[in-house]
Amino acid sequence: MSRIPLRPFLIAKDADGVVRLTVRETRYNSQHYPLVTSTLQPESFKTAAAARAFAKENFGAEAGQFASK
Repeated sequence: MSRIPLRPFLIAKDADGVVRLTVRETRYNSQHYPLVTSTLQPESFKTAAAARAFAKENFGAEAGQFASK
């Protein structure tokens, strides 16, 4: 597994073409192995920009913290 940290916010389109936001939290165990918890947010968005705005407003996200799929 890569030691490069994941970006905490993932923006992706689901099977229906709706944009969804996933919040990811990375923790490390005692051997410094990354443990990632991903939480899909219940909200759906029409655009990736709307998802970014939601993350900035509700989670304090900053530029550079987003990944897209």
